[in-house]
Amino acid sequence: MSKKVRLIATLPPLVEHRRLIIDHPDVAELRFNTVMPIGESREVLLRRLKKEVGEKKLWLDLKARQLRITKFSYLPYAFIRLNHRIQVDLPTTIYFKDGSAKVVDIVDGNKLILADRPDRIVGEGEPVNILDPRLKIDGFLTKSDVAYIKAAKSLGLHSYMLSFAEKAEDIKAVLKIDPKAEICAKIESLKGLDFVENDYPDLNVRLMAARDDLYAQMKDKTNIVEALKLIAWCDPQAIVASKILTSLEHQPEVALADLSDLELMRHIGYQNFMLSDGVCFREKVFLEAVHVFHSWRES
Repeated sequence: MSKKVRLIATLPPLVEHRRLIIDHPDVAELRFNTVMPIGESREVLLRRLKKEVGEKKLWLDLKARQLRITKFSYLPYAFIRLNHRIQVDLPTTIYFKDGSAKVVDIVDGNKLILADRPDRIVGEGEPVNILDPRLKIDGFLTKSDVAYIKAAKSLGLHSYMLSFAEKAEDIKAVLKIDPKAEICAKIESLKGLDFVENDYPDLNVRLMAARDDLYAQMKDKTNIVEALKLIAWCDPQAIVASKILTSLEHQPEVALADLSDLELMRHIGYQNFMLSDGVCFREKVFLEAVHVFHSWRES
């Protein structure tokens, strides 16, 4: 595989095939998603992962400003509790991965009362989006983020991905805790794109096009290609993530759309591609994704 095009794999901390992910010759770097539930302390987990990955870089993906569900209930009204307190004009719409609902009231800043129930039970940890431009989210780093940074710093790990980075103060919040931090700012919102144009040039950080949420945040979906071009143009080492070879999660053969997507991203200028949790969680899917990626790159 050409050294110019590199693959980053997500490393689920408990799967039996994690050694295979770490040692695979086509995997250049690894990413641990800190939203994953763990049965050991952060210090013990990170110490183990550091030993397992060896010389390969391990990114800790912090959730930061990303809105996630911490609790869901059906009765008597459907409501969800978020990981951040928010302010937004009501009623407003909240978007899930595969649907939406109307929010009619907010209690204590983070308990959202829904006028209609989602078509399925939504679970703890799921990301959600509220597209109202007047939305205000209280705080940036979560308590879990801070705990992970402190644990990583104590072990000599300093590479972090920051979800929903939107301003220079976000970067400074991490550097305040870990001055040696190497930061990849995940661009997932319209405010994030403003950050790329205005604040990013003055900061020593990498960029990531986190396409799943970024696409969801687009009012005009056709603007996504120009947004991806902007990120790649500003940072030639930017990472493109989300929706990479995800057809393999549902079918044995890769979809034409996925292959076309790889080629478009390379044409735009991306040289660093990241595989998601879903692709890496199952051994068979991971192996097929890496095989397809390798074959495409060498073709």
